[in-house]
Amino acid sequence: MLDLLLPRRCLVCGDAGAHLCPACRAGVPRLGPPLCERCGAPTEWPVERCRECSGRRLGFASARAAVPYDDAVRRLVGAWKERGLRRLAVEAASLVADCVPAPPADVLTFVPADSRRRGERGHHPAERLARELAGLWQLPFESLVTRTGASRRQRGLTLLERRRNVAGAFTARPVADIVLLVDDVYTSGATVSAAASALRGAGAKAVYVVTFARTIRFHRAT
Repeated sequence: MLDLLLPRRCLVCGDAGAHLCPACRAGVPRLGPPLCERCGAPTEWPVERCRECSGRRLGFASARAAVPYDDAVRRLVGAWKERGLRRLAVEAASLVADCVPAPPADVLTFVPADSRRRGERGHHPAERLARELAGLWQLPFESLVTRTGASRRQRGLTLLERRRNVAGAFTARPVADIVLLVDDVYTSGATVSAAASALRGAGAKAVYVVTFARTIRFHRAT
């Protein structure tokens, strides 16, 4: 009934029929090799560490994302996170599964939002994405990470401020497995690194990170 009253339109091109039409889904750029082995940034050739993550202490073994956080993807993520279009988690998980090989993990979890932002949105995109991926990759889903308290929004902060903002922001339940940690967008890596560090401190053997989108700071030469 709602679709009759408010027909769905593609968030990228505006055509009626779906929030992400087949043509726009096919046209979304994918992140493929060569990539930094550690943080998953696109590089000119395969490297163990790139200039984005070199010299940083990261809590995760590696990070991978499906798509670059460009203007089209930003509209999708904005509608998913701020307008409550929860079904976009299914599209996002499908794109991730198409682009990212499933890491060798024993259990899948997610980066939690703080209670205020979750209350404002009425849902948590990273958790929904994680649940969808757990089904696609046939991995057990567990809520392993919690926030220790509210933090400032990361948006608008410098890289150093982002790292300080989430330092000590997470705790984790005891876990002795290899963990796959899911979030919606990898911006600087500060949030997923802090959550991964909490998991490592709780006993995780290793933590792999997978996100739907990733901010690209250094573009490959064309």
